[in-house]
Parts: sequence; C-alpha cells; structure tokens
Amino acid sequence: MQIVRHSAPGYEEARIGRVFNARRPSRYPLAVVMARNTADVIEAVQLAIRSNCRVAIRSGGHSWAAWSVRDNSVLIDLGEFKTLQVDPAALRARASPSITGKELNGRLVHEYGLMFPGGHCPDVGLGGFLLQGGMGWNCRGWGWACERVEAVDVVTANGDLVHCNKDEHADLYWAARGAGPGFPGVVVQFHLSLIKNPVFRSSGYLYPICEYRRAFDWILSLTPGYDADTEITVVAQYPEGREELCLFILLVCMKPTAEEAEQALLPAQQSRPDGTVEEWFCKEDSLHAQYENQGKANPDGHRYCADNAYLANETADVAAVLEEAFTTLPHRKAFALWYAMDPCSRRPLPDMALSLHSDHYFALYTVWEDATDDERCTAWVQGVMQRVASHSVGAYLGDSDFQARQTQYWSEENTQRLTAIRRKWDPEARICGYLGMEYVSSTRPWRDGVGSTL
Repeated sequence: MQIVRHSAPGYEEARIGRVFNARRPSRYPLAVVMARNTADVIEAVQLAIRSNCRVAIRSGGHSWAAWSVRDNSVLIDLGEFKTLQVDPAALRARASPSITGKELNGRLVHEYGLMFPGGHCPDVGLGGFLLQGGMGWNCRGWGWACERVEAVDVVTANGDLVHCNKDEHADLYWAARGAGPGFPGVVVQFHLSLIKNPVFRSSGYLYPICEYRRAFDWILSLTPGYDADTEITVVAQYPEGREELCLFILLVCMKPTAEEAEQALLPAQQSRPDGTVEEWFCKEDSLHAQYENQGKANPDGHRYCADNAYLANETADVAAVLEEAFTTLPHRKAFALWYAMDPCSRRPLPDMALSLHSDHYFALYTVWEDATDDERCTAWVQGVMQRVASHSVGAYLGDSDFQARQTQYWSEENTQRLTAIRRKWDPEARICGYLGMEYVSSTRPWRDGVGSTL
C-alpha cells in the first residue's frame, strides 16, 4: 500500500491528478492511499481509525464537485485497484469500483458479446456511478444501472469486510443502490447482472435554434409510448464546424437485429418536422462510437459547472420552461440536455435508496477553459437553475453539487431510512459523506476528525 502524505513529493498529483473537473478544490487530505486491492482498503480504513480522522473515497474522479477531496481525511484512491471477473454463461460479472464503463464494456463486448449499461461518458468509474443510481445507457427502457447490482462487497467504517445482498446485510445493499457518497463504507466489488450486446442504430436530427419550440414540442409529443429500446435525447450545442447554436435530437436504438431497430426508428423519421440542417436515419452505430462522441462532448482538462433537475410530470410546457437554458449557452463547449425517462419513470422502483425521478431529466453541462470565465459561467448556471427550480421535483445525485444548490434527492421516507442506516453503520461519522450537507442525527453529530498522528 502506497501512502502519500501531505507535503510529501507527489502529494499534489495524488490529491487532484485524477480529478476530472479542472476547477480543482482547495481542500487537502492528510494523506492519499493508493489502494491496489481489498487488503489495502482495509488497512487504509484502520489507519484513519488510529489517526482519528475521516475517510474519503475516489473511484473514477469524475464527480463535478470533487467529493473525494476532503480536508483532514485519508483519501483512498482506487485508481490502481482494477479487477474484473466475467461469467458469460450466467450473464454475471464482478468488477472493482474504478473500472470505467468503457473499460468494462471494452472487454464485455469484444470478448463475450455482452454489455453493462454503465455511464455515457467513457471515463466514468463504476463506483460513484452505481452508488448514485446510474443513469446509464437507455435508462428509460432498461431501468437504472444500480438495479443490475446483485451484491456488493464492502469494507465498513470500522474496517470489516462484509458481503451484502438482499439476504445478507440487506440494509447496506439497499443503501448501495442510490446513497451516493453518503454510503457508510467502501465498496470494493460490485456483482453485476449483464445483458447481451445489442445492435446499435441511430437517427439524428439537427435543427437551427430558431426551430427550438417546433422541434422540441415534436419530440415531447412522440416520446410517451415510444419503443422502450430507444434512448431519446435533446441537446442544445454548437456542433463542430458550425458557428450557430443548434438543437440536436438523437435517437439511439439498441435491438437484437438491425431490422428491428429500423422499425423502431421509423415513426420518428416519418413524423419529424422539416427544417433540419443535417439528419440521418437508422445509421449503423456502436457503443464504441457513442463513447467517442461522449468523450468529445466532455473533454478532459476543462472547467465544468453542472446542475440538473427532474421536471414534474405535470409540467404544462416543458419547452418553455427550458427555453432559456437551451438558447443562451454561455460558451461554445457548453451544452444543455433533456433526457426522456418514460417509461422507467412510470413504473414502481425496486426497494432501494434511489427513489426519485420523473419523465423529464434536464441537465446543464457548462464547459470552458479559462479560469477568468468562472464567475460568468457559474452565474449563468445558477440563474437558469433558480428559474427552473419551481418546476422541479428534485435532482439526480450524480450531476449535483450540494455546495452550489440543495434540493430533494430521495423520497422523504428513503431519506429518513438512509439516515438511520448511516447512523447504524458509521456512528463515528468516519466516512466523509455529502460535501456541504449536514449529517442528520439526533444522537451523534459529524465530527471534524482532525487527526494528529498521521
């Protein structure tokens, strides 16, 4: 186990080198542990206990708020802890948290003809993604990625290793599917249910932004009841090679055969409004190509400010509510997104911490390069979200920053249940948890946990 202590050579790289957002935080762990296996994680937690300090965990480093970088903590960095075992006959896999969606599917697709609906951005690690619920590939039809987590292996806040599923330590298993960074332990292994890799076909319709209302209203009317194997997204963006802001509507169909995909995509093709500046129908596509596109839209080494909301199902005019967000982007690399969640949003969820969603997922991904643009870009995001908030029923944990804005992330019942589970498994508040949110406990408050012996 490699330990990089504060002020030691390599500390700054260990502290923030794997943080995706170039807006790096001014927070300083006492030490960073580069864990390579479960034994290292156990030893790191025990080190924190002996040193009277707290524990933070980094899987992929993709959190916009850099939740893993915490003052006076032992940061357990899982970047070098990569394991994957696949049972293709049983459609099962075991994977460590720092495995990214692209790494996982790179093996599953090419070696086994299988797939897991991980994060859209290729370098998102499984750990944060699944703990926060996992709005993965075709979430509207296939459901949340965390629903495919059958068990987790966890190092608890007191350094014990436990296996958790619906029968063993069921409360931790419940929390592991939606608690996010408030999970009261360190997941070291996810046990996953896989699917057979489908055929990918896509249709795309690019409109000038002056057609925003007509095009957006069309897709909003089309989505309810649309083929459940088709992911439907609306994006405001400045396309590569074009000067003008555009509205891009993308349908990605994932079916067993190309013929089935064509039939699924046909209703959109037949009903689309005219006026596109570019379009294609049922183009041959792939998971690899989608990762390439997502990587370009989310470039490394850039500054990010993200926020999101679930719009209430009864919102009368979704296009009007989102018009400012989609038509006034503050930077050419920024984009606004609407993601269809129906029919997933209309069915009862399994018994798990994740408990909040709606038909309409909306997110802002404001991307820029120059630190002098920080105030302008973040103020734009804050202003837009303030005006959207009255139409919102909450937000997705994975695209949230509690220091910038707080809203509802779980149902009231699940919030109380999660608080009780955290209190039970981590009474000393060893795990850092939610950045900027107070731990709700009537018996034991969060401690600062400043260690002096590290």
